[in-house]
Amino acid sequence: MKLYHHPLSGHAHRARLFLSLLGLPHELVEVDLAAGAHKRPEFLALNPFGQVPVLEDGGTVVADANAILVYLAKKAADGSWLPEDPAGAAAVQRWLSVAAGELAYGPCAARLVTVFGARFDPQEVIERSHVLLARLEQRLGSQDWLAGAGPTIADIAIYSYVARAPEGNVDLAPYPAVQAFLRRIEALPGFVAFAQTPAGLTRA
Repeated sequence: MKLYHHPLSGHAHRARLFLSLLGLPHELVEVDLAAGAHKRPEFLALNPFGQVPVLEDGGTVVADANAILVYLAKKAADGSWLPEDPAGAAAVQRWLSVAAGELAYGPCAARLVTVFGARFDPQEVIERSHVLLARLEQRLGSQDWLAGAGPTIADIAIYSYVARAPEGNVDLAPYPAVQAFLRRIEALPGFVAFAQTPAGLTRA
């Protein structure tokens, strides 16, 4: 397997983390976003949207971080990371939708401002981040994992941008249950850390 990624992309880390948790051998191919490698014809042939990550597994190409999580969970075929029962699968999908929505337009966007210079309104995206974090805190105050009794791809989808939310000036101090959740992910066998930058609240 090949994973086309960028080390500062939380979406790419999501896929890399899950590959490592599953213990699947893979080659990391770094895509130079600053040089526009993601807009070149050879990369657009893999993903016409010009985004990382992209997974290449033999003749199968999977683009989009959440789609890669689903693909790998199905490939693992043990049902623990993505339940087969309707209620369990729906519970996971709910949080994949949060990862593509509230997370992307909250903690992810706030970090894009400080790390990549994105032109979002900082106050707006930080406020969105705290709305999401409050909901996560409520959820994780009564259970260890977002969608089941054990970790699922729902937890992997949420982890990276929440863990690095302080880089976007989003303070995690008011959310002890969220912080405990992050530590549980980090304690999983095969965990691989998301690159950290001296941005936002993590500025030296």
